Amino acid sequence: MRIFLVEDNEDQGTLIQKIVQQSLPNVQIIWARSPKEALVQLDAWTYQEWEIPKLILMDLYMPDRIDGLALLEYIKNMPFPLGQVPVVTFSSSDNSADILKTYELGASSYLKKPVDYDQWLLYFQTLGSYWLETVTLPANRYRL
Repeated sequence: MRIFLVEDNEDQGTLIQKIVQQSLPNVQIIWARSPKEALVQLDAWTYQEWEIPKLILMDLYMPDRIDGLALLEYIKNMPFPLGQVPVVTFSSSDNSADILKTYELGASSYLKKPVDYDQWLLYFQTLGSYWLETVTLPANRYRL
């Protein structure tokens, strides 16, 4: 099972990878470190649909809000099946305009970033339980 992580902060990306390995050992993280790198990967998946992730987890500020919003809009406008992959946005911001705009653009969830290791761990245990085990997502012809 794959999660596509789009996070431009090296420290947070490394922390997320470590926690996912610890709390969700059956999950493979594919990490894009910039919106540009994310676009390259997303475009590759349009030709390799069997490789697409089950979930996209992306930071909103990369390095600013405009980049994250533009990427979210691009993802949600992609053809099936990529445009249907749930996108969970996360940010240090709890600004109501940020939250509203991400939902308007089609984000499945908006989460405020945790502040310490234990909170990150709980965050990913809960995220994995819901998005990877509980929720029923539409199948595409390439899911096994």
